[in-house]
Amino acid sequence: MTLTFTLDPAVGPALREGILELWTDVSNAGGAVGFVPPVTHDDVRPLLDKHLAGIADGSCRLLVGRDEDGAVAATAFLTHNTHRLQRHWLWAYTVMVHPRHQGKGYGRELMAATEAAARSVEGIDAVRLTCRGGLGLEHFYSSCGYKEVGRVPGAIRVAPGDDRDDVVMLLPLH
Repeated sequence: MTLTFTLDPAVGPALREGILELWTDVSNAGGAVGFVPPVTHDDVRPLLDKHLAGIADGSCRLLVGRDEDGAVAATAFLTHNTHRLQRHWLWAYTVMVHPRHQGKGYGRELMAATEAAARSVEGIDAVRLTCRGGLGLEHFYSSCGYKEVGRVPGAIRVAPGDDRDDVVMLLPLH
């Protein structure tokens, strides 16, 4: 099976709760999406609300992948860079696939759908994202066509004495 992707879906209570569940489950499985386990819905909700406020004000776009049961199985948020000299690329962030779907190729599907979404925006030359070092994520993104273009050693502190690199990846679209 494959995921069914929707760019800019209407965000109602069911989708909001589906994303909250996804984000909490990904975080608790060790996913590098802004938290360190354990987390609860109450931990994740304020950051989700911030993301959804960006969708409401038009500064952010949402890509949602649903599984064969219609459940939220993957997301990526896209936002324009607001600096006037860097408006020719998008940020992709909070890129995640539900742990129950790991190993099914859904991550590659999500990244292909993210690329297609970026290509649909006039004037966009590249997609940038960052990932947490120490998990091999940069190898996954490289296999999807992204190039490592920067690394800040020890920029992410996941625990005292456990600092990880912040790895910047770029996917040129031309």
